[in-house]
Amino acid sequence: MRHAASGARGMVEVSEQWTPSACGPWCASCHVTGAVVWVGGQLVLSLVVLPVARRMLSADDGDTFAAGAGRRFGLLTGAVFLPLHLGTGWAMAWHNGVTWASLTDPGYGRALATRLGLFALVMPAAAGHGVAYAEGRPALARALAVGSPAGSPGVVLLATALPAP
Repeated sequence: MRHAASGARGMVEVSEQWTPSACGPWCASCHVTGAVVWVGGQLVLSLVVLPVARRMLSADDGDTFAAGAGRRFGLLTGAVFLPLHLGTGWAMAWHNGVTWASLTDPGYGRALATRLGLFALVMPAAAGHGVAYAEGRPALARALAVGSPAGSPGVVLLATALPAP
């Protein structure tokens, strides 16, 4: 570098294929931790907070509370958990050289494809629950409210069980 000021130039030759190191253990930790916190939030809201609120509040107040809590959790999901999960998941897939074709490979590819499929079912169910509730369709809202938290632990378990590619 001391000769760079006088116009000296150099070349760097890379002999091995470069792989991005943008995602390491911190990325996987953020990915799994974010998923666990999201699923935990679903379960706490569904199994702890809302049943107690419905017992302690009048029917109208309970519905108002449930709608407000659900709306706040939905906004938090859209603003924090979904971008975190998608961003870290994309980074890990890129880091591990995942392609669309590799999703059919035994082991990592199929486990990841299964997880993506389950994620693609759980997220619309979670969002659809709020929409169905707002539209006054309680039976559909209840089915989606049960389906999303039931499938979410599978997403987390597959995230933690993915073998090394």
